[in-house]
Amino acid sequence: MKKALITTLLAFFLILKSFADEGMWLPLLLGEQVYNDMVKKGLKLTKEQLYSINKASLKDAVIIFGGGCTGEIVSAEGLVFTNHHCGYDVIASASSVDHNYLKDGFYARNKGEEFPAEGLSVQFLLHIDDITKEVMDSLTGLNGSDRMQRQASVIASINKRLSDSSQFIEARVSSFFKGNQFLVFTYQRYKDIRLAGAPPETVGKFGGDSDNWEWPRHTGDYSIFRVYMNKEGKPAEYSSDNIPLKPKWFLPISIKGVKDGDYAMIYGYPVSTNRYETSYGVKQKIDIDNPSLVKLRDVRLKYMLQEMKKDPGVRLRLASTYAMIANYWKFYDGESKQLIKYDVYSEKKKAEEAFATWAKGKPEYESIFNEWSKVYDAWRPYSKNRVYINEGIYGSMLIAFASSLIQIENAMVSPKSTAADVKKAIDAANKARKKMLRDENIPSDQNILAAVTKLYYEDIPQDQHPNGFYYTIKNQYGDLKDENTYKKFAADIFAKTMILDDAKWNAFIANPDAVKLQDDPAFAYASAFVKNYNGKFSTYFQQFTTKNNDLGRIYLKGIREINPAKAKKMYPDGNFTMRVSFGNVKSYRPRDAVFYDYVTTSKGILEKYVAGDYEFDLPAKQVELLKKKDFGQYIDKQRNDLVINFITTNDITGGNSGSPVINANGQLIGLAFDGNYEALSHKIAFDKDLNRTICVDIRYVLWCIDKLGGAGNIIKELKLVK
Repeated sequence: MKKALITTLLAFFLILKSFADEGMWLPLLLGEQVYNDMVKKGLKLTKEQLYSINKASLKDAVIIFGGGCTGEIVSAEGLVFTNHHCGYDVIASASSVDHNYLKDGFYARNKGEEFPAEGLSVQFLLHIDDITKEVMDSLTGLNGSDRMQRQASVIASINKRLSDSSQFIEARVSSFFKGNQFLVFTYQRYKDIRLAGAPPETVGKFGGDSDNWEWPRHTGDYSIFRVYMNKEGKPAEYSSDNIPLKPKWFLPISIKGVKDGDYAMIYGYPVSTNRYETSYGVKQKIDIDNPSLVKLRDVRLKYMLQEMKKDPGVRLRLASTYAMIANYWKFYDGESKQLIKYDVYSEKKKAEEAFATWAKGKPEYESIFNEWSKVYDAWRPYSKNRVYINEGIYGSMLIAFASSLIQIENAMVSPKSTAADVKKAIDAANKARKKMLRDENIPSDQNILAAVTKLYYEDIPQDQHPNGFYYTIKNQYGDLKDENTYKKFAADIFAKTMILDDAKWNAFIANPDAVKLQDDPAFAYASAFVKNYNGKFSTYFQQFTTKNNDLGRIYLKGIREINPAKAKKMYPDGNFTMRVSFGNVKSYRPRDAVFYDYVTTSKGILEKYVAGDYEFDLPAKQVELLKKKDFGQYIDKQRNDLVINFITTNDITGGNSGSPVINANGQLIGLAFDGNYEALSHKIAFDKDLNRTICVDIRYVLWCIDKLGGAGNIIKELKLVK
């Protein structure tokens, strides 16, 4: 019996342990074993150079860029490199049809030409502190919603206590191992950020959706910004008197190039992984969540692209939204395929069976999976409805905005509300409407609304539909199986809503009236779906979430108890906190008889180039320079060519966009920007053989800035290692 249990536990840890280059490690908690593994891979830096509280270290050069990307400081004057798609919204906002920086690119020849990036900020990590005991002591004996509410309250209190708005300092407590550990991250936010450079979109997005998540790749995915501070050296709101940041640390840039097998390290802020997901969660993703999301996003992309191809102005207006939707449309499609291909469901089941064997006779753990099964069974019948609301109904820009007006309705009808509450809601809506109208394209959005309304009718059980909603459509517009019925319905909404009519809207906000709001067709549409979901199904989702969180926490607690020594080398899931991953530059074989080299070159980019194509066009000057082999100091002498992208074995995910790829000596060699299709199951299951991170080679970035863009002033500001 004892031998059988040992065998089971060994099998369990073979399933759960970190393989190869898997792992998103907290720099504070690397531990000797992980650090030694980094050194074996080739790292030349000390642990204190990687992360230090008392001294400047490499972590001081890595920033949260905006709300979901990573950036790095690359000069003594606060210059930032990040991905083109991370700066995309700022570049698009600064553009117009006459001055289209998205299309033509932009480089500031001096600091005075840099564009203020309104609304953009960056955050520097000051330090990390473990507060697990303080949080856990306050949660003793609590489970379910009581625990969630108490935890939220305690975390809010700690965040408030450790933050200082006068110094732009923000503390944020993050949960790890599904609520078994708590760390507080203290950041300093800088709000004066300016656009310093960006390549033409044909460079920054070369390959478009066709090449997205694919290798080989030839994309110049970079943009350049600068951080400013006040004359006292502190963060400040934008002012023309502000001066460039003097950073604690910036990354020197190596133009020596990369070789197969070279050490590669990536710092950044991975948003989310779920490596300890259960078999139930994997099945939910494969069967319902991902297919639904992909189907609905496919509709939105179809109608947006249809209009974008007709008009450069529309393309500019929709560019940022389209890119955001398209990115994860392909990801979730690929994720499902890879989860099925590698039978991740069965692997999870094996881990759970091994855990169940260990858990026998342990009251806290032995019934976990029986309970989990019931939790998913209770939620599954309603789960598609939630996806169709979020990705379908809210997929219309008009309806997403109309749903926010429920706040105005609540303020007007609630007996507890004051005139000030109504005015506050109206002012917020008026501001949001202006932004919505800047982004809105009526022809595409009207088609989206018609299509998703039909899909909801066809794919969601009728007993979950808003009461009487489709009956009314049938009576007024025709057969519910007919596409034209929904087109007529959508056309009426867009023609009659006050949201798209300035005169009607201004009259409403001047004299708010609940009945007038409720009679508006766009609001009535949004309200029908929101109130139907909130009234009938949101409780099921809350119950599912609460119980799923409880069981996940207990499961991870048990995993860490099985072998405390091995548990020390478990890494937590990504949660948009600073992580470091390490691996190597490495070629791979994705399938039989196919070999992928570790770099791509200008030869490949010219082979893909199609003049005037939506995805594979290039600036004429770039084609000319590449054909002449005018590579300057950025040439790869081994290949006698310009290297465009390279791949590494590093473990990253969304949020790592723009992350620095760093060599063994702490020098910048590239920017991470994508992953490969063969390993798109990586949020749940890391593939030790096929996982690759796609990076833009820093030499291509510099070549684009220097040779293509003529911005020698930026090159002079950098510390190049030759």
